[in-house]
Amino acid sequence: MRLDIFKTLWGHQGSYAEAAAQAHEAGFAGLEATLPAEPAKQRELAASLRDAGLDYIGEVYTGGWYVPDRRAPPERHLADIAAALAAADELAPRFVTAIAGCDAWPLDTSLCFFEDALRLAEKSGHALVFETHRSRTLFNPWVAVEVLRRLPELRLTADFSHWFVVCERALDDEPDAMDFIASRVHHIHARVGYDQGPQVPHPAAPEYARWLEAHQRLWQSIWQSQRSRGYATTTLTPEFGPDGYLHEHPYTREPVADLWEINRWMGNTEREHFARWQGA
Repeated sequence: MRLDIFKTLWGHQGSYAEAAAQAHEAGFAGLEATLPAEPAKQRELAASLRDAGLDYIGEVYTGGWYVPDRRAPPERHLADIAAALAAADELAPRFVTAIAGCDAWPLDTSLCFFEDALRLAEKSGHALVFETHRSRTLFNPWVAVEVLRRLPELRLTADFSHWFVVCERALDDEPDAMDFIASRVHHIHARVGYDQGPQVPHPAAPEYARWLEAHQRLWQSIWQSQRSRGYATTTLTPEFGPDGYLHEHPYTREPVADLWEINRWMGNTEREHFARWQGA
């Protein structure tokens, strides 16, 4: 099995071409970014990917931004997915990750929403997977288990950093839930969370080593499951980001670390980690 690493555009301040150049120079396989709605932006992104020889993973946020509008009905979330899948035609993503649903919905509402979303994806011809994300339906592992038992065809983008802070603990000692969830994961967002936050200041810092190691054990479970499911390639996006995630010094609000340096370190570390796991 091969590991392909993608660069997130979350927090990137430059152009698509500059992001593609950074990803290419780092040995990454492509970019992961929100599907642009404007045709001109779609063409610009497609050209940047093509010129750098990179692949693409799309993203869509439904019912608002990272945190959904609490009043947005499932129909609005589905409309956002439909629009994103239409935009995907120009960019031919490997798949699209949806940050979707709402943590306050009843289970039956969420199940109907996921069923309708999967039908939209099937009609579009684009694969759609759903991220484990705070404020969304899949905001904790036990809700996710219940959804996955009811909808075995659902596939996930695993961002376990959200669950570490929601549950206020590492989850590598919850094998019943996490092994089952690993069996449904398609893609990994490699950010390291801890009990009091979704993003450590720097994953290389020794004081956060146990949180990095806890995530890595869970990622290994995913790789093991994917290998047993016949995956030829697994994908991973280092996804440390801004917007209150990146730690800052008080008063000056200067970031404690460079975001691209963190994500590049995370990518290189997981490339080495994956090679060790493969060789074990």
